[in-house]
Parts: sequence; structure tokens; C-alpha cells
Amino acid sequence: MTSRPTTLTIHGSTALLTLDDPDRRNILTSQMVRSIGEDVTRAESDPAVSTLVVTGSGSAFCAGAELSTLEKSADGDFDDVREVYEGFLRVLHSPLATVAAVNGPAVGAGLNLALACDVRIASTAARFDTRFTQLRIHPGGGHTWLLERAVGHQQATLAVLFQERWDAQRALEVGLVAQVVEPGDLLDTALGLGARLDDVEPVLARRLVSTLRQSQQTPDHATMLAVETEAQAWSVTRPAFTANVRALREAISSR
Repeated sequence: MTSRPTTLTIHGSTALLTLDDPDRRNILTSQMVRSIGEDVTRAESDPAVSTLVVTGSGSAFCAGAELSTLEKSADGDFDDVREVYEGFLRVLHSPLATVAAVNGPAVGAGLNLALACDVRIASTAARFDTRFTQLRIHPGGGHTWLLERAVGHQQATLAVLFQERWDAQRALEVGLVAQVVEPGDLLDTALGLGARLDDVEPVLARRLVSTLRQSQQTPDHATMLAVETEAQAWSVTRPAFTANVRALREAISSR
């Protein structure tokens, strides 16, 4: 592990956040949680960044909480468990587009970290395991809500209640991940997805992220019609829109 358990690198409009504690399978220790928060804040504070890719170093994506943290909570001290929540909630609440590049097992709270992202891409080495029922502990951190949103009630029930574990291909079949790639292609694929926003004004990209998330949780069309109308009216006043329309007109006229 490096001096910090995460690293952050910038690739165009994409920030790559790597959990970098491979010897402990990138578990969500207090230090890891703080480091995630610091790096997400750094990425968000860069006005040129639109996308955050989250991955793990070594063989695991994230093995979740430390067993000692869970054992401590049995004695009535639940604060450390709530701190673990912050490791993935910080990503969930980021205004950036978030992509999980799942390189290996995502277990318990580590699965929550993957679920916190807008898009998940898995390597063939990825595995997905809620693990909570196996440990005889109730899911936490909004796990059931996140999982049901991703795969629906039936598949979430199979995973949480009946302890079904998914390899990468099964995760693709149930809709948990958008794509499965070979391990050597994982980061290039995730960063390539982020690179699609390199030419998109970051402030527009962030507003699109907000609207997409709101639409997922808003049950009626009328509400989203109003939200989109306001956002579209704002977007046409942006210099980027004017420049693109001008370029399009020039291209048409030159044909």
C-alpha cells in the first residue's frame, strides 16, 4: 500500500480513483474512507472533470468492511459502521458521472461501492456477493434500495435473502453491469467511456448527471418535463451551444 490507501489520477475530463490497499483486498477501513472522501472532493473541485472512475488495485475491487468493525458494533458501538457507509455514500452523492471498473470481488459494503456508481463495467474476474445474510447481519447503507434499483426485486431477493452470488457474466445477464471485458481491457474501457465527455462542457455534463438521477426517482412525467425544460432553456444560453450550432451551419453550407 502507498502512504495513502487511494490514488487519484486525471485523464482528460476523467478522474481515476484507485483503492490501493491490495494486501487487505481494499477493505473500507477508516483511513480508506477518509482517503476516498478526499480524492472525490479533489476530483469534484477540478472544473474540467466530468467523470469519476472507481477501481481497485490487486485482485479485489473492495472486500467491504473489516470484520473487527462489525464485531465492535455487536458491543453497541455502531459509529464505525456508519463511517464505512461514508466510503460509498461519498461516491453516490458526487455530482460527477461515476463509473465502477470492477476488477475483482465486490463484497458487502464493497458491492455498495459499485452500486453507488451510475455505470458498472466488470472484468471477467469480477464477482458480486452481498454476503450480509451469510454473516447473519442485516444489510446496511441502503444496500437493498441500491440493489433493487439496479436489478429489480426478484434478483435482489435472490442475492440478499437467498445468498446468490454472481460472476461477471451472470451480473451482465441480470443487469447489474453494463459490460464485461477482459481484465487487461478494463481500465481502457472505463477511461474510454469517460473520454466521450472530453469535448462536452463539464457544467453541462454535471447537470445531465443530476437530471438522469432525478428522473430515476421521479414517478411522473410532468415533474421531469418541468425539470428538463428549465435545464434545456439554460443550456441554449451557453456559449458551447452557440458555437456548436455555428459550426453545424458552416458544415452544412460548405457541402
